[in-house]
Amino acid sequence: MQPVEQVIATGTPWTSGSALPRSPLSARRRRALRVCVVGYGYWGPNLTRNVAEAPELELVALCERDHARAGLFLQRHPGVRVHDDLERMLADPTVDAIVVATPPSTHYAIAAAAIRAGKHVLVEKPLATTAAEAAELIRLAADEDVVLMPGHTFVYSPAVNAVRSMITNDVLGEVYFVTSTRMNLGKYQPDGVIRDLAPHDLSMLVHWLGTSVTQVHAHGRSVFHAAVPETAFIGLGFACGATANVQLSWLAPRKMRQTVVVGSRRMVIYDDTAGDEPVRVFDRGLDVDESAPPTFGQFQLTYRTGDVISPRIEAAEPLALELADFAHCIRTGATPASSAQLGLEVVAAMEAAEASLAAGGAPIVPARFDADGHARGRDAA
Repeated sequence: MQPVEQVIATGTPWTSGSALPRSPLSARRRRALRVCVVGYGYWGPNLTRNVAEAPELELVALCERDHARAGLFLQRHPGVRVHDDLERMLADPTVDAIVVATPPSTHYAIAAAAIRAGKHVLVEKPLATTAAEAAELIRLAADEDVVLMPGHTFVYSPAVNAVRSMITNDVLGEVYFVTSTRMNLGKYQPDGVIRDLAPHDLSMLVHWLGTSVTQVHAHGRSVFHAAVPETAFIGLGFACGATANVQLSWLAPRKMRQTVVVGSRRMVIYDDTAGDEPVRVFDRGLDVDESAPPTFGQFQLTYRTGDVISPRIEAAEPLALELADFAHCIRTGATPASSAQLGLEVVAAMEAAEASLAAGGAPIVPARFDADGHARGRDAA
């Protein structure tokens, strides 16, 4: 185990990926990858801006059927082609990669068509709406030898990777449990709060713990529309033994984005709204006192209270790092940090949460697939 002070002093564990090539000089030595973004709704403007600014990529087209949105795009990116025909765009041999920023219900069909057209694909979260569809996309990408990457942006957050480094470097010790709160007032989505907000927390938990979700149970409440839950409470079990509780809601009075990780040695609070100090490390916990008598009134436990440390987190835009990783993996054949397998794990857990919600909170084992996207059954962890 490394002391937390030593980990902070080295600086290296806080980086999101040393393999990501960001040098403008190296980018100029080879042709930039030509990218078409599909969809210019809520997240499309952020994606097109970052694609246009990335030295490894070139924004060559937008596919958007809404003429008003296409007009807004052309105001920001004059001279870039706009298509309203997906098939025509996919048939363009000058396009190397597709970035999909459309509603989740369309992700599978668009990504599958792009893969079959031989394009590398980055598809916004979630990868698909069912685990079977996500697994099929993995199989298609392997057959076509293209990169398939879900857009789990939090995987590239320097603060999120700070916490991951503390877990992998054994700074926290054994992770006992995680609680996460993701709440705000709106934005109301027809797919429900689980599909809207859960992919963020699920991707972080799988990224941190490096293991599969083995069981899910969920309770929720639908207030304004019987088929659309606005609040959900999800319990998760992991193969490593850790548990997690995720609270999601569109009905909270203020925005909350806080996660607490409790380990055997230290505890961490990650607050995405905390400005310059998003991560705080607490040297607190309970230790077994071997010298205490093992009586019912004296539990052989002692409380430990130490320092609270707020490590310095280097500022970086996660979306820019995500696109750099996408380009790097296309060039080298490497596996993205936000891998298709992680995307499948998230979709399977999300699907299990919705099934549990429909079953009144009954525990559900997520569907299991191997690395090639083939079903393994629900009993394998």
